[in-house]
Amino acid sequence: MFKTIEELVALANEKGSVAEAMIQLEMEVSKASREDIIKHMQKNRDVMMKSIQRGTAGVKSVTGLTGGDAPKMNAYLESGKFLSGESVLKAVRNAVAVNEVNAEMGLICANPTAGSAGVAAGVLGAAVEDLNLTDEQQTDFLFTAGAFGLVIANNASISGAAGGCQAEVGSASAMAAAALVAVNGGTPEQSAQAIAIGLKNMMGLICDPVAGLVEVPCVKRNALGASQAYITADMALAGITSVIPPDEVVIAMGKVGEQMPSAFKETAEGGLADTPTGRRLAKEIFG
Repeated sequence: MFKTIEELVALANEKGSVAEAMIQLEMEVSKASREDIIKHMQKNRDVMMKSIQRGTAGVKSVTGLTGGDAPKMNAYLESGKFLSGESVLKAVRNAVAVNEVNAEMGLICANPTAGSAGVAAGVLGAAVEDLNLTDEQQTDFLFTAGAFGLVIANNASISGAAGGCQAEVGSASAMAAAALVAVNGGTPEQSAQAIAIGLKNMMGLICDPVAGLVEVPCVKRNALGASQAYITADMALAGITSVIPPDEVVIAMGKVGEQMPSAFKETAEGGLADTPTGRRLAKEIFG
């Protein structure tokens, strides 16, 4: 039904929303009923919210590299003495929480991947808390993110191993921004602009996990991806647009991923993984 963002926006305008366009595509492809599709998405949403609660309560990864930062962020928020906006920091806390649960081998919902699972969940959790989103708006958020993610996956990549972290956390941040625009009353075109703005800022970001584990720097990159989603959504809702059309930005991101050396694509051979500390930690963990 749609292969490009331009086609998705046109279909969304015809069907009423990006979320509705995605639901109808899912019905066509899976042959499942509308009710079952929405129930499945609600189940995904519930997993996200539980992982936020679990991580915020405090967990520690198997290696000990990460864990315990979500409770710190939560205490900082509760102090009321912070610099950024409260919603942004809630999204940051939530994103850290989800990824710390992932590093603990706990249950999370990949969106679009496990390594970037904190971004959309973090933003949705903050939006639920601050915008009083209805149950339908919450699932619309996820269907909207999924629709744009589908186009990115088909025309570029959502995999750090294939396209670097720009494709993973970058895509997740852009998807969350587009969904946030939608549930705040923005148009499909404004959501598309959020995709372009978000992806452009993440373009070139490498994937360099220390010891090959999705912990360092992944947890903090998810947090910053969530914070960027909020700013990106505000920019799009303000009417700011990308000079380069969204579909061209997606293609450009895919090309950058293809041109990126393998050392920067989840191989733990470059970037932070190749620092003295990164190498020492890898040796301590794996011998």
